[in-house]
Amino acid sequence: MKRLIAAAVLVASPVWADVQVRDADTIVVDGTPVRFQGVDAPELKTRAGKDAKRWTVNYLRDKEITCNLTGERSYDRYIGVCYADGQDIGAAVIAAGHALDCARYSGGRYRHLEKASAKSRIKRAGYCS
Repeated sequence: MKRLIAAAVLVASPVWADVQVRDADTIVVDGTPVRFQGVDAPELKTRAGKDAKRWTVNYLRDKEITCNLTGERSYDRYIGVCYADGQDIGAAVIAAGHALDCARYSGGRYRHLEKASAKSRIKRAGYCS
């Protein structure tokens, strides 16, 4: 496992990956927590949050995970954009209707992927407006 925080890259191969899903916007790659930049997922204490985590676990199964870190931190987590077999995980979770774009941190790059059903049932975090 390569863990290059200074170079801002994390890689986890599915053969020997150590990737855990905390929730739909945070994963742990080889012990390093990474918060998806610009993704606003529901809290785990909600049904939507539990559903979103389950979807994320299934989506990441048997995929190579790569994270490009920004160098910023949020609590114990590094901030970054992560990919599963080359596909942006944040974009995927939003397109699947399990999270919303957080324009304050994404610059709006995911807004076009938001589902109407997600916007009606997921409360957008105040800091994302």
